[in-house]
Amino acid sequence: MATRLRKSSPTKLSKAPSKAPAKVSAKPPATKSAGKRAPAGDAGARTTLAEVMAALEAAGSAQTKKTYLRHGAVEPLFGVSFATLKTLHKRIRVDHDLALALWATGNFDARNLAVKVVDPARMTIAELDRWARESMVRMCKGYVAAVACEGPHGRSRADAWLAAPDEPRRTMGWSLVGALAMCDTTVPDAWFDARLAEIERGIAAAPNAVRYAMNVALLSIGCRDARLRKAATAAAKRIGPVEVDHGDTACQTPDAVASIDKAWAHSLAKGFESPAAHERSRESMRLRC
Repeated sequence: MATRLRKSSPTKLSKAPSKAPAKVSAKPPATKSAGKRAPAGDAGARTTLAEVMAALEAAGSAQTKKTYLRHGAVEPLFGVSFATLKTLHKRIRVDHDLALALWATGNFDARNLAVKVVDPARMTIAELDRWARESMVRMCKGYVAAVACEGPHGRSRADAWLAAPDEPRRTMGWSLVGALAMCDTTVPDAWFDARLAEIERGIAAAPNAVRYAMNVALLSIGCRDARLRKAATAAAKRIGPVEVDHGDTACQTPDAVASIDKAWAHSLAKGFESPAAHERSRESMRLRC
């Protein structure tokens, strides 16, 4: 999302005396590289759903809420800045059960916090499918895609969502393609070659949100390695400019060729072999943004 949002004042959460939660592993699967992960929450410091919802409500801003609504968010929401969500995440860290409860509220801000405190390794296929269907705001689809990418079902969900009849899951599928391209070293390049062919065939006629996600996936595939950089750049040149209606926002559609070149120049200057390798050295996007 291109619009810069005003920071809300950090909101403190009180510690609720309760039994220590079950130990949750925050490590990604051994065969995957999904960026640095947050440690599990402190034993005895677990916060309740009611406490978190009260903190979110107190941190809400009318101006931030207005901005989110322009980007497609729907009620209920408080308008909590992502800076404040990061503060709350640092306090809670990983609490999978709380994440599921936050998502179940249907509150936009609660769901944005849920993707930060969830344990991707514990997400079931049914839970991922539900989150994909219910994540309606384009600016937040990358977060659920990151959750899927960091867990054991990333590749299977990408295949399933790309073939889904509904637009939300197809959009999420392409967001997940981009996440896999950047973060999952176990997916063979041939799979991404097939996705490039699909993008080239279908992007022009795709619905608005799907078209945007396909363009971002194209860009991400071009950042995976040197061969796919050439393949994605060639496909992007054949496709030409991609037009997406962003409504009453300052968001813009990235030019894939220019964005790929810029990403490679930046990462090579930093000493990384590719932008994807650079991304894998960082904290997960869903946690840092």
